[in-house]
Amino acid sequence: MASIDTSLLPHPTGAAAELAARHAAPQPLKLYGGWFCPFVQRAWIVLEEKRLEYQHIEINPYKKEGELLALNPRGLVPTLSIEFAAGKRKALYESTVICEYLDEAFADEERHGPRLLPSSSAPEGKVEEATVFERARCRLWINHIVTKIVPGFYRLLQHTPRKEYSIEEARAEFLKGLRDFAQQMLDSSGKTRGAEEGPWFLGARFSLVDVMLAPWAKRLFLIDHYKPGGVGIPKKGERGEDEEVWARWDRWFEAAVNRESVKATWSDDEKYIEAYKRYADDTTQSQVGQATRQGRSLP
Repeated sequence: MASIDTSLLPHPTGAAAELAARHAAPQPLKLYGGWFCPFVQRAWIVLEEKRLEYQHIEINPYKKEGELLALNPRGLVPTLSIEFAAGKRKALYESTVICEYLDEAFADEERHGPRLLPSSSAPEGKVEEATVFERARCRLWINHIVTKIVPGFYRLLQHTPRKEYSIEEARAEFLKGLRDFAQQMLDSSGKTRGAEEGPWFLGARFSLVDVMLAPWAKRLFLIDHYKPGGVGIPKKGERGEDEEVWARWDRWFEAAVNRESVKATWSDDEKYIEAYKRYADDTTQSQVGQATRQGRSLP
């Protein structure tokens, strides 16, 4: 009998299925991914944000196919295949690397939309210190998402009564990661920024910081579905001194889950519930799931 991992639905559904169908034809850029994977969704969001032509190739990363292994010996998704001059192909993997590459390689804002990391408009040879600082700050909080929030998500979702840590401990750790992120989106007075500044990490500007977290924001409902007490974000009016912090989170969250590129790369909710049961039961054989189970850093 096939394992839970290898018997996953082999194609996206809903909006993501429609988007994949529009990107089925061969292109110089090829995205190999699995519809259920949030790391893949990061790269897919950036391809859409940058208005790029690409081919979407659906892969089950638990069935290591020769085509994928030839590009990426680890057999992980997302993998981005890029065609250069004379038909030569090279590949990139790791979602953060792919996203930064796409933002840098397709930097023409008239053709490909605004840069997703702050970029300098200063004359060549000059340095805009504020831009350099903001770009570094973005990378700092991308690292926070990668090393704190995402591992915390899996630690909470994969909690079972057999664990050596309690679900309350896992929830508190995860909420701290979210709270620290939201705190960074408040102005220096500790108040929520004005509506004219926008809901994103950088205010009015959608950035790679938002991309890095949006797929897990869309998946928070899975924790509410599977785990007693759910995510546990305090309700409005019950947040005490953190009222402004969580209000800022609410504002970011609503914008993130309703971003067009996020919705377009999303399959039907019930399919995620089916796919993520293996995480909730802590039976998944994914590398992320195994690393979480063993207390190791995520691959």
